[in-house]
Amino acid sequence: MIFLELVLQNFGPYAGRQVINLDPRSEENPRPIILLGGMNGGGKTTLMDAIRLALYGQRAQCSTRGNLSYSDFLTQCVNSKTDPLKDTRIELVFEHIENDEPIKYRIVRFWTKNLKDGKDTLGILGDDDTWPVDSLVNIWDEYIENLLPLGISNLFLFDGEQVKELAEQETPPPVVVDAIRGLLGLELADRLAVDLDILVNRKLKEVGNSKDLANLEEIETRLTQQQEDYQTTEEKLETLKNQVEELEQKQQEAFDKFISEGGKIAAERNQLELQQDTKTVEIEQVRQSMCELAADVLPLALIPNLLTQVQTQGEKEFRHQQVQISKDLLIERDQRLLTWLNQVEISPIQVEKIQSFLVQDVDSLYANTIQIEAPWLLADDEILSQLDNLIYHLQNTKLSAKEKLAILKNKEEEIHTLERQVQTAAAPEDYTKLRQAIEAAQNKVVQAKANYETIRRRLAELENIIAKSKKELSEYTVKNIKHKNSEHIITSAAKVQDTLKIFREKLTLRKLNKLEEEVKNCFLYLLHKSDLVHRITIDTKTFSLSLYDLNGKPVPKHRLSAGEKQLLAIAFLWGLAKVSGHRLPVAIDTPLGRLDSSHRSNLVERYFPSASHQVILLSTDTEIGKNEVETLRENEAIAREYLLKYDSATRQTTIQPGYFW
Repeated sequence: MIFLELVLQNFGPYAGRQVINLDPRSEENPRPIILLGGMNGGGKTTLMDAIRLALYGQRAQCSTRGNLSYSDFLTQCVNSKTDPLKDTRIELVFEHIENDEPIKYRIVRFWTKNLKDGKDTLGILGDDDTWPVDSLVNIWDEYIENLLPLGISNLFLFDGEQVKELAEQETPPPVVVDAIRGLLGLELADRLAVDLDILVNRKLKEVGNSKDLANLEEIETRLTQQQEDYQTTEEKLETLKNQVEELEQKQQEAFDKFISEGGKIAAERNQLELQQDTKTVEIEQVRQSMCELAADVLPLALIPNLLTQVQTQGEKEFRHQQVQISKDLLIERDQRLLTWLNQVEISPIQVEKIQSFLVQDVDSLYANTIQIEAPWLLADDEILSQLDNLIYHLQNTKLSAKEKLAILKNKEEEIHTLERQVQTAAAPEDYTKLRQAIEAAQNKVVQAKANYETIRRRLAELENIIAKSKKELSEYTVKNIKHKNSEHIITSAAKVQDTLKIFREKLTLRKLNKLEEEVKNCFLYLLHKSDLVHRITIDTKTFSLSLYDLNGKPVPKHRLSAGEKQLLAIAFLWGLAKVSGHRLPVAIDTPLGRLDSSHRSNLVERYFPSASHQVILLSTDTEIGKNEVETLRENEAIAREYLLKYDSATRQTTIQPGYFW
């Protein structure tokens, strides 16, 4: 299937008739990408809605429809400057293969602002755009379901918000779950199960007597009411869930305001002031201790040079005294030696020579110790010892004084910090308002959560009641309806339901295994870290993804970066599209989101040219920028380029050839 042309006439911001050629084929090599650029609010999403609306009409899942009825939505889509009597029109031309032959159809939907019967008019034109194919108009919904089923259309027509939602949630959003179920054929199995229940109930009515029929109808009526109550309660529960999330957000905002405007510090004011008093006492104690040091030997630290000079002089004079004593002792010994020599038989000449030697020897020994200046300190041993002790004690005192001075500085800085904190505290009246705002927000959250829990319990009760009613209906059937043929149908239907359940499980496992492999291959192909994931599994009930590394250990999803999560989401959608077996165009609105440069490059170079034989990209100038578009052009991947030019003055968009660059 290939989209060939899209025509918009007075649709959304597109005034007048504007035509977009979407055919990617050319005489040269085929280029899959149709690139449409536009700023936010310029009409990109409107183009995607136009394609969906053309294909599915009232069933279209358009992003701007919300809870609007179909007639209100169509009225909303009419260009604001259009004459109410003029047509608003969408035309989509596509080509697909039927009986091995290419067939073209033009889908035409048109309406005016004053809707007729609250809906549009559908027309299907054939190859020559002249003769309508009325037979297709009546069965168009069934026909398009065979080409591009609505259930899986979101795998081929999706936007960046869908990728973002899929990337951030642990389990896929409902729109993707529906697509998976349609892809796996689970919708058919569920529909068959419902049809079997309808068949059994119909047979029960046919064969039961009047009393049985009345009982059956009573049970069915009760069951229908219970199911309606369940649906209503479920919707109310979803509303309360959203309300709880909004109130929690407001509570967080109130708490942030409480912190930023000094409420938290105001609540701790007494404690901070107590800490100030404690620090002040500690500072006073340190100062008192420093005063005691100053009253001792610490002032002598002001004359360290004089103390050193005195100590050096004392040591010098003490050494001189020691040398003088030893010299006197040697002279006395020499005198005794000379006296003895005079008594023995030694000539006077020899004695004189010995005496001369001894005098010279003593003079040479003490020549270096002769004191040039006269001693002036005249300190004895005890005084010098006291001086040494004083200097040693002074060094310790200086170290202690430095430590206490550092402690004093730190304490004063702590007091200044506490003072600044106290100064930033909110005033008492402001603190009261901030605290009341937080308490009010907390009370609302508590009340909303209580309401949510009450409704949740009610929902569980209804679920049990419905199960009980179904069981009652089943038991009533078995006990009271004995008609042979109908009993056979009822019994067989139960067996078919069991078989259908087993078939559904096996079908799910078989197709999910193939899907897991495709998603893994797509993810590794897009990712620049090929060793991050070795295996991907998909839960058979929730369809949530689980990642495992080479060692078989789980890779938590929160470990992935925001860009890696988006690539995983795109790989999931890509894998689903591949497994579907449908050769269909892919349209992507705001495709790149929060991807970093490397992931963006992988997506541009690997995914866009390979996603399908036709890829329609709707992008802003920041998503597919100058570098990305040049890469796509160099790779010959772009077939056509358009620019959605939005005029804010007229609030109209025109479609022009070319891109931003």
